[in-house]
Amino acid sequence: MNDAEVLQRIADLGLELPPPPRPVASYVAVRIAGGTAYVAGQVAIVDGEVSSPGLLGREVTVAEGQAAARRAALQSLSALRDALGSFERLRGILQVTVYVASVPEFGEHPVVANGASDLLVEVLGETGKHARAAVGMASLPLGASVEVTVTAEVAPA
Repeated sequence: MNDAEVLQRIADLGLELPPPPRPVASYVAVRIAGGTAYVAGQVAIVDGEVSSPGLLGREVTVAEGQAAARRAALQSLSALRDALGSFERLRGILQVTVYVASVPEFGEHPVVANGASDLLVEVLGETGKHARAAVGMASLPLGASVEVTVTAEVAPA
């Protein structure tokens, strides 16, 4: 899939690729090793603020969690594009892990994670399909309700 096609699919969804995320601590946004790109965990940031902070099952609804996961996945695509120079080298999404901050009795982690998974498939088609884990957490960085990590297959530079 070429760069223009991916950007057009994002636009067709009524979305805009956000600026590449910048690390907020001691790490890099993307690390590439061989044919694999590892995107650092992304929390949904909109206009400089964490989107939907809090815990699922208390302050945050499932729909808000899905929206946060969707935004975090979009930010992951932005980080990948920045690291690769374009989407031309992106061959596919391999693995997605969605961390969900929730109350102990919350059990809809996979439903929340669908926000990220669905976005990746909507934008990338078949190459966006991936293996996934949805994991419950007591808390996440910056008070976020959701954090998403992405591992992608990339072509050599």
